[in-house]
Amino acid sequence: MSADLPDYYFRVRENGAFVFRVDTENRQRRIEMDQIAVVNIKNGDVKPHGGRDLSAADMQAIDTWMADRVALLAQRDIDDIHRAVDYLNLTTHWAQSRATPEQLENVTDAILMAMHDLRTVLVRKKADRILNKET
Repeated sequence: MSADLPDYYFRVRENGAFVFRVDTENRQRRIEMDQIAVVNIKNGDVKPHGGRDLSAADMQAIDTWMADRVALLAQRDIDDIHRAVDYLNLTTHWAQSRATPEQLENVTDAILMAMHDLRTVLVRKKADRILNKET
């Protein structure tokens, strides 16, 4: 079983992870996880845990995990936006075909304000991109 386990385990938290070194080479042949660092992907901080020094292999594993995690979170962000477009289309269909007047009254103002806010930001960002492209 130890051949299948990674050398490091990253317990994900909101802004990064706790980093553990995985060890199965002990007398009881149990899986032991020794915390070696705390990682913050928002600012790139890597803080060794318990006053220990991190080896080059530790830092390489952490750097690789951080790059992979940032890429995964970026991919999730864009996936969420594509789902939001789908929800907007589903909401349009619902409003046109199934919504009762009471349901529409309940959500119309909130949806219109959110859509106005989104449109304002998107138009401003698009204009900025066009102006930057021209200069």
